[in-house]
Amino acid sequence: MPKFIYQIYHFSSAIQHRLTKRITISGFAVILCLIFAAALGLDTTQNLTYQIFTFLLSILIIATVCSLLFRFRFSAIRTLPRFATVGVKLKYRIIIHNKTNQKQTNLKLFENFADPRPTWKEFLETPEPEEHKRTPLDIKLGSYRWLWLVSRKQCGTAKTIELPPLQSNSKTEIIGEITPTHRGVMRLVSMTIARPDPFGLFNACHTILLPQSLLILPKLYKLPPIQLPGLKKYQSGGISLASSVGDAEEFRSLREYRPGDSIRKIHWKSWAKVGKPIVKEEQDEFFVRHALILDTFQTEKYSPILEEAISIAASLASEVQTQESLLDLMFVGNEAYCFTFGRGISHTEKMLEILASVGSCRDKYFDSIIPVVLEKISMLSGCICIFISWDEERKKLIQYLNNMDVHTLVLILTNDHDNLNKTELMQYELATFHILNINNIQQELMQI
Repeated sequence: MPKFIYQIYHFSSAIQHRLTKRITISGFAVILCLIFAAALGLDTTQNLTYQIFTFLLSILIIATVCSLLFRFRFSAIRTLPRFATVGVKLKYRIIIHNKTNQKQTNLKLFENFADPRPTWKEFLETPEPEEHKRTPLDIKLGSYRWLWLVSRKQCGTAKTIELPPLQSNSKTEIIGEITPTHRGVMRLVSMTIARPDPFGLFNACHTILLPQSLLILPKLYKLPPIQLPGLKKYQSGGISLASSVGDAEEFRSLREYRPGDSIRKIHWKSWAKVGKPIVKEEQDEFFVRHALILDTFQTEKYSPILEEAISIAASLASEVQTQESLLDLMFVGNEAYCFTFGRGISHTEKMLEILASVGSCRDKYFDSIIPVVLEKISMLSGCICIFISWDEERKKLIQYLNNMDVHTLVLILTNDHDNLNKTELMQYELATFHILNINNIQQELMQI
């Protein structure tokens, strides 16, 4: 891919960004007609086209001067929530303060995102999604790849707002709308208030610096009631474990102090009543604990199948959070991670925040997640595995969980059901398999 093509995209994208705010559709039409008239009216003795050129040029000059004479004095406050979700339109409050002594009408407001243009390295190394039917010209020029990467980095689009009349020296509240398209961090840097000239050709623009960021969470699917496998298990570790993973010791009775009892277990009120040391006798609580293993191992930086896997993980984890259980989210990024949620440890929002930032693991093998699973295996009641492929390494993990008597729900995402041997999947006694086509995720999830 020649670098000069990237530089053309980079430069033209900046020009387009500026012109779309400064010049209206009518303005572009007049400019095109002006160029056409100039080409035809070079010989003024043969036709009168030059008169059209002169007329259009006069209109453009007047429109330009009018747009330059407009004076702005505005300020604004934008109120954003902490999170938004892919595919769910976000409405938020904007308060605009008109600091002029005149009523301002016929205004528009544009939200400005941080520069979403990819770097040369990103453009060179990141292929567009495989579902796009690429033509030889697409492959050579990378036009679709550029547009896809810009959309991916921007994370969403903002609706242009037609502002109501702004009274002099007053504040007006309006509602903005953002449509998230990709998970990640959406960065807004400013907003632009624009007013067209009397001919509606050019916009006079005033930009208000207002940097803010918004975390876009993964898309969530509707799920049927899911009965997760497994029974309650003893969670060793006592109070020290309770503070870190949400375990608790349940009060059972009072008894006399014995040598070796912890001072922290002394029941001071009872000691005061009977005149001798009394301690609380407790027993560890048993409860359900599941692992949610997210498969992130692929060679591409982005892929639709990984995005769907993350969305399914978020949907399942949100469902589990409504139950009285612990959930260990396990995946591998730059290193192996395990985050525990449930029973008052962390809330759903924290889990979704983590999943919003999950990326593919391109430099490690699947077995790098095994140590994380082994660390928790003795405490697990069951396991949910979300796989983006099915091979020998993943089979070994399921076989190991089966041998350890851990009930497992396995979701395999694929583009083609026929590539999987369904008879082979039936050999695992404690594993339940569901094959999900990424083109029909919602319908197939409802059949689990």
